[in-house]
Amino acid sequence: MNDLNDMLYFAEVVERGGFAAAGRALGIPKSRLSRRVAELEGRLGVRLLQRTTRKLSLTEVGEAYLRHCLVMRDAAQAAADTVAQVRTEPCGTLRVSCPVTIAQTVLGELMPIYLARHPLVRVEMQVTNRAVNLVEESIDVALRVRGSLDDSGSMVVKRLDVSRQVLVASPELLRRQGTPSRLQELGRLDSVAMSAVDGRSSLLLSGPEGQEFTLQHQPRYIADDLLTVKFAVLAGTGMGWLPDYMCHDELADGRLVHLLPGWSPPPGVFHAVFPSRRGLSPAVRSFLDFLAETIPGSSISSGPGSA
Repeated sequence: MNDLNDMLYFAEVVERGGFAAAGRALGIPKSRLSRRVAELEGRLGVRLLQRTTRKLSLTEVGEAYLRHCLVMRDAAQAAADTVAQVRTEPCGTLRVSCPVTIAQTVLGELMPIYLARHPLVRVEMQVTNRAVNLVEESIDVALRVRGSLDDSGSMVVKRLDVSRQVLVASPELLRRQGTPSRLQELGRLDSVAMSAVDGRSSLLLSGPEGQEFTLQHQPRYIADDLLTVKFAVLAGTGMGWLPDYMCHDELADGRLVHLLPGWSPPPGVFHAVFPSRRGLSPAVRSFLDFLAETIPGSSISSGPGSA
């Protein structure tokens, strides 16, 4: 088996553009570093570098070998980071972005618990429905609910839960306009929605055995805030779609009624995104672990581009 240190030396020489610069970074004499890379090439039986008086360049096989060396180096650093993080108490500033409704209904109650557990951490939370750029805006963790994770790009994704929407109405509205027993009867009920085009709104629904139905309706009340929609539905203004986490208590105590339970829009994935697993601060790691512990259904989808 090859000496893994030689793979590290080779990667440093390439990234720093020469033996002298790599030797200074590693604290190793240039001559020794050159000898180790030459011995590596001898064991492999191939030339990894083309050496000239002016510069070094990679051979074709050298380019392929470098990729594996970089993966090995990053994995070793990540292992060291993991040990260091376990031994370090979370502290410092944690910057979080969170949608308005999640902050009002989920995270608002959880954050005091997290802060009580980690007294050296301070949190700056940006409550917004805008899709933030984590790198440009120096955000450590962004919480999102999406129908798909395909727009997370190079971010690392931690899945936390699945948010399902339910069609609900108040008992008072149903007494006034009747309780529908099939999809075609929904049109006789007044409705509330977050958006509409030319006064009309549509929603794709999935039902038993993969059936689909597009509900077309003309909302009496349009508000682009879920909590406002919930207040209107509770007041009997109209039926509306709400995330299950927003109406669990109201369904349990009868203030809202779940209409046509077999039909619903596609679920949304509640997840956290962050730039990289490497070098996560103890505060960020503790926050992600806390979310996984306190929000049900958590699992991890790792790696750039996995979102």
